[in-house]
Amino acid sequence: MDSLLPASYLLAVLIALPTLALFLSIAKRRVSRKSSSHGTPPGQFGWPILGETLEWVRAGREGRPGSFLDKRVDKHGPCVFTTSLFGEPTAVFCGAAGNKFLFGNENRKVAVSWPSSAVKLLGSCIITLAGEEAKVMRRMLTSVFDQEALRRFTMIMDEVTCNHIKANWEGKEEVLVYPTIKHYIFELTCQLFLSIHDPQDIADLARPFAAFLEGVISIPVDLPGTKYHGAKRAARSIRKMLRGIIKERRAAMEKKGAASPTQDLLSYLMVTADKNGRFLTETEIINNLLLLLVASHDTTSCTVTMVIKFLGELPHVYEKVLAEQREIAMQKKSAGEGLTREDVQKMRDTWSVVLEIMRLVPPVAGGFRVALEDFTFCGFTIPKGWKLMWSPLTTNNDPAVFPSPKLFDMSRFARSSSPAPSPRLSRFGRPPRMCLGKDYAQLQILVFLHHLVNNFKWTNAIPKKRSSSTRCRSHHKDFRFAFDLIMIDRDVNSHRKLMGSRLVSKAGHEARLDKKMLMSFFNAEALMRSVRVINEVTMGHPRMH
Repeated sequence: MDSLLPASYLLAVLIALPTLALFLSIAKRRVSRKSSSHGTPPGQFGWPILGETLEWVRAGREGRPGSFLDKRVDKHGPCVFTTSLFGEPTAVFCGAAGNKFLFGNENRKVAVSWPSSAVKLLGSCIITLAGEEAKVMRRMLTSVFDQEALRRFTMIMDEVTCNHIKANWEGKEEVLVYPTIKHYIFELTCQLFLSIHDPQDIADLARPFAAFLEGVISIPVDLPGTKYHGAKRAARSIRKMLRGIIKERRAAMEKKGAASPTQDLLSYLMVTADKNGRFLTETEIINNLLLLLVASHDTTSCTVTMVIKFLGELPHVYEKVLAEQREIAMQKKSAGEGLTREDVQKMRDTWSVVLEIMRLVPPVAGGFRVALEDFTFCGFTIPKGWKLMWSPLTTNNDPAVFPSPKLFDMSRFARSSSPAPSPRLSRFGRPPRMCLGKDYAQLQILVFLHHLVNNFKWTNAIPKKRSSSTRCRSHHKDFRFAFDLIMIDRDVNSHRKLMGSRLVSKAGHEARLDKKMLMSFFNAEALMRSVRVINEVTMGHPRMH
């Protein structure tokens, strides 16, 4: 009898698997029919529980997130369609009209919402609050990124960027761009938000943070081996570290001069009360810190990497950016003088280039809302409680919105000095849900580009003709790929051979410009500088603009 036991189990499995497959297939077809009944938008919910999440994720990881939307827009029309993402029924609003409706009905018919996995992992913070609580929290966090704070940030960003380029770019023949940029952004965020400067402390926080990012937007199945389970464990580890940092900061604040209430985001959250005199609890501080760490990381990393990619492919655009950055550098009185907030505000052409690249390759695929009541859009009924999704991909490639949308044309945003809200290009959202850190992100990007283009010219080691992806993919745990977003060779083994940008020395006219600039630093006034500055120049420490 014992010998027959495995055979009986095998027989049961062979019978159960086809039965389960048949059940799921029938369920999928029933769900598909149900999605278009009662006047709801056309579309399908896909598989039970999973919905169409796997297809959505697969499209993103293959570097073609727009294909998921394009396929359904072609089938169901350019207005709105039904799907199921992350275990919830979802209506996807398309085009400028959809964006305008969602942004214009904030806190009336719709409210900001995130997938349940993010809500569970992040806890009570600005994105999970609603009503008056959300307004109070938003006012408090908005002042973190005011103009005075941005001036302080500029000085720190300038120093960190110079040190990063010196350590990770100078003397390198090739650079793995995407992982290098991710490390730079995380290091910068740790210094500005938490005053963490020790490389080992930053590395200790980076490890669980990477795991957290893997599962913060995922199907919330808490089983070993799932991304959500890994993110949940990582969140516990991060919160433990942050509690230790807060404890040390409180002790430092009690010692006069040991810590400043305005030295970073953490101190600000600890000492700032709302209009009613209530201070944030430790849990609220940690949750909002975790959210801001996430928000400031992937989107900026992807944008900077894509800018480097495009500048390597489009020499005329590189020259345009270089001319503007050289002009700003030449206005400096000394070689060691750092960038100011006012310098960054002059980088209009560079910012126009960035905006056009963000149009072509949005750093995020979209955002979520939730229906607060039943309402009608484009003749379809959207039930209360449904998730609502908008995506820049449905407008950025629309020829009715942007003529010749596949072409790079920085003149679309010429002289644009700030990310003005528009239902056409919702890169930072629109009021009342504008991105809190839009000016902070702009500062990060432009400070880095200033130092990069003033020091290097590069070529992409991965030829453009081999590129089949235009989206930043951060799901690889080892991050051993250079431009994860541009290479995608179907042979997995060839991934290991791909590198990022090839740095090349400047010659000819560029070399003469460099020589002229360097000579200007050694005039009579320069000879009167302090021994300290001369020593720094001799050692190669300053930025040679």
